[in-house]
Amino acid sequence: MAETKKGKGLTRRDFIKTVGIAGIASTGFEMSKGIAAAEQPEAGKAALPRRKLGKSGVEVSALALGGMFDTINNQLMLRQARTWGVTLWDTAEAYGNGLSEEGYGRFFARYPDARKDIFVATKLRWGEPEGLTEALDKCLKRLRSDYVDLLYVHGINEFKAIAEPKRFRQWASGLKGAGKIKLFGFTTHANMEDCLLDAAKTDWIDAVMLTYNFRIMNQPKMKEAVAACVDKGIGLIAMKTQGGGQVKTDSEAELQMAGRFLERGFTDKQAKIKGVLENPNIASVCSQMPSLTILSANVAAVRERTGLTRGDLELLERFAADTVGSYCAGCSRVCHEAVGGAAPVSDVMRCLMYYRDYGERDLAREVFAALPEKARAQLTQIDYSLAEKACPCRLAISKLMREALEILV
Repeated sequence: MAETKKGKGLTRRDFIKTVGIAGIASTGFEMSKGIAAAEQPEAGKAALPRRKLGKSGVEVSALALGGMFDTINNQLMLRQARTWGVTLWDTAEAYGNGLSEEGYGRFFARYPDARKDIFVATKLRWGEPEGLTEALDKCLKRLRSDYVDLLYVHGINEFKAIAEPKRFRQWASGLKGAGKIKLFGFTTHANMEDCLLDAAKTDWIDAVMLTYNFRIMNQPKMKEAVAACVDKGIGLIAMKTQGGGQVKTDSEAELQMAGRFLERGFTDKQAKIKGVLENPNIASVCSQMPSLTILSANVAAVRERTGLTRGDLELLERFAADTVGSYCAGCSRVCHEAVGGAAPVSDVMRCLMYYRDYGERDLAREVFAALPEKARAQLTQIDYSLAEKACPCRLAISKLMREALEILV
């Protein structure tokens, strides 16, 4: 695209720095064609791809609507998501203390025929089955539905938390028999590989939502864990697919990546989504899409059949290696053991990601406030030297914990 400063235009570097990656991202996938952020079926466009969710027999949209936003006041966007074929809608009891589910419920009340088209997944905080049954009933009431298509237990760091109590499996089976849920699984932000490997040894987990992105998807253990779940027929849905957010144009590596994808007609954010979907075993990418602009850009990225080249994927791998010290890979067992369980380092790092990379400051503070009070109070009193030595990403954990206490309280 670029001419030199001596010519008629800007260099690629100057263009990126002038417009900014965020500005580029807002233009959508095919910038020359322009994607209108308005409610329309886009006749003639390719349908949004659908993929099989493990052995469940269900097909879901390859892009899922993450419901961690004000769904009550964004009903037009819910309607547009359905119009564009984004029919896997994800939510949780914890999102807005139930307001996310309530927003979906209002949509179904207004458009009752839509419920049969939408695959609804929601999440419950881990707890005893009796309390979870009551919590699920409240979810169903907010969703104005008699059932959910997929119920997750939220945020599992060790699979044994739900596997060892035998009554948990019986509880999930009972919910299916009662028609309250169709499928059952869990979500995991930390120790994902171990959770997947352990789940693959059982026969009662239908689906897992896991942190999965260009930074970790090529790691040998992650490949092994994914393959184990595929062999077992467990459906996989990817989240946190941006791997820490968009590029910031701070380095030559970042400029090279942003410039390459820009020349190909899409942004680094869209490239990261496409990279995840290069794995046919990932049924869907779940993305928080609180605006029509983001929704349209993500839909375009998934619907456009042009895949990433080998060179594109190698560029993402090199970028991941060059910036390894800027991302927490979620291997919380390593740092947890190094500090004797005194600090939830991985959870704090996730809060920092929400705050810095996603710009979700209120959410970051909300998640941080939900951490145990004792753990928050002693964050800066712990010696993290062993954790820093053990960290495969070479994170400056002590410094990051101090910064978290400063900005998240």
